[in-house]
Amino acid sequence: MVALVLPYIQIALAALLVACVLLQQTGAGIGGALGGGDNFSTGFHTRRGFEKFLFRATIVIATLFVVSAFLGLVL
Repeated sequence: MVALVLPYIQIALAALLVACVLLQQTGAGIGGALGGGDNFSTGFHTRRGFEKFLFRATIVIATLFVVSAFLGLVL
């Protein structure tokens, strides 16, 4: 039963993971890629509110995706 539902779970988790990653804002623009930048180019800042929720949700969804991929491999 789990083997029949698992591909659909993986598709849903993959779509959620892509959405979470795309919704996150990056602190460095093109200047950060070329060596320049501002204070955000170091990558150290405090996450607050929705940004913190999105960051943690991305970690949880990625972990669930890896676990589901491992279950798909085992089953």
